[in-house]
Amino acid sequence: MSVAALLVQPDLTGGESQADRAYRELRALIVTLELPPGAVLSEPELQERLGLGRTPIREALRTLAQERLVEVYPRRGMFVAALDPRDLTALSEVREQLEPFAARLAAERRTEDDIASIDELLAAIDETAADPDMHRLIELDQRIHYQVYKSAHNDFLQSACDEHYMHALRIWFLALDRVTHLEDAVTEHRDLLLAIRDGDPDRAADVMSIHVRGFEAEVRRAL
Repeated sequence: MSVAALLVQPDLTGGESQADRAYRELRALIVTLELPPGAVLSEPELQERLGLGRTPIREALRTLAQERLVEVYPRRGMFVAALDPRDLTALSEVREQLEPFAARLAAERRTEDDIASIDELLAAIDETAADPDMHRLIELDQRIHYQVYKSAHNDFLQSACDEHYMHALRIWFLALDRVTHLEDAVTEHRDLLLAIRDGDPDRAADVMSIHVRGFEAEVRRAL
């Protein structure tokens, strides 16, 4: 299985444009380091690799450049953005503000559909904890974060949280073979999901804050 396939895909029941697909697939290749930092991005090669036309590829690259995952140099071309582990501190500073706030809103605003999804995630935690597997743990962590952001019911906040999470995840993939307590980082989400499901915003924010700080510490040890 491709490493990029580990990235959780969004709910596409409403359909997906070719530009959205190009963005989603290119971002996955960059975040999982299948397209490594500094790699040259050739539009014709990407068209062939993804089976998409020039226009959606170009639109996706433009969006990824805005998200600082692609670097554009006039007369030189486009490259996968450099990856500096020192950015982990700055990313964590932003995530420590955004994600506890998202968790707080999620506990206040979760719907019955959100609660049903949370119950499914709680069951998935039990299954994964019983038989830990690196790929399943990565996927589950993403699903949990995505559900928290979604349950906040604020599109702007969800987008900001997702963008910074993906940058942090990119650094995580850099250190993945040396991360030793991934199971703990995922299973501690149980308290977070329970706090959101039970409508306890203070608890949800506190647990998310602890999780973000713990993530930074664990990755920093592995780098």
